[in-house]
Amino acid sequence: MQKINNEQIEELYAFTRNHFVEYYDLQTELVDHLANDIEAMWEKQPELNFEDAKNAAFKKFGVFGFLEPIEQKQKAMGRRYRGFLWNEFKAWFTLPKVVFTLLIFVIFYAAFSSVYVKYFSITFYLGIAIWSIYRTIQLNRIFRRRKEKSNKKWMMEEMIFKQAGGTLLVFMSQIHTFYNLSESFTLNAYTVAGLATVFTILFLVSYISFQLLPEKAEELLNKTYPEYAL
Repeated sequence: MQKINNEQIEELYAFTRNHFVEYYDLQTELVDHLANDIEAMWEKQPELNFEDAKNAAFKKFGVFGFLEPIEQKQKAMGRRYRGFLWNEFKAWFTLPKVVFTLLIFVIFYAAFSSVYVKYFSITFYLGIAIWSIYRTIQLNRIFRRRKEKSNKKWMMEEMIFKQAGGTLLVFMSQIHTFYNLSESFTLNAYTVAGLATVFTILFLVSYISFQLLPEKAEELLNKTYPEYAL
């Protein structure tokens, strides 16, 4: 039976790139799928040329082409990324890290219990936001250098180095809430506790997404892609 050769494999990679598949991991999956389809066609129609077989295999993806596989891959990698984030987050509620988590909560609680609650809220929020913006710029530079060095773009790698920016946008969109805080909140212990909890979570999520996950990028990528280290 006729088999796909290396030159044709490279042509299939180029074909996926020309159809807006920019991630190497998804390109590899699609190339493998297309190659298997083409070889299956050759088994039944040995006279079929490569170009016609390639186009016939591509038509099986429907009118939207590779759009659906791209969306499915993004959802799968998004779930995996959130799993990494959640595992790191849970670790801050186990010994010995839970001591540090409680300390952060107590600091926020004490600050929000004072008569200067509005100023503390804005100061903490802006402090986290400024650090997050700095890390976003820094991580984007690191990601570009990594991509230039490997000449490959992995979907999970992009999420690790860029997903944190999405978290920042959510936080920034709520800045008006902190300007509207009233000093009367100091009279309500439940509100103070809730505010301290929100800021503690904000602090932990920011630290995990902007610092810990990028530091563990190689480990996480090797877990996600067995072929990554090859």
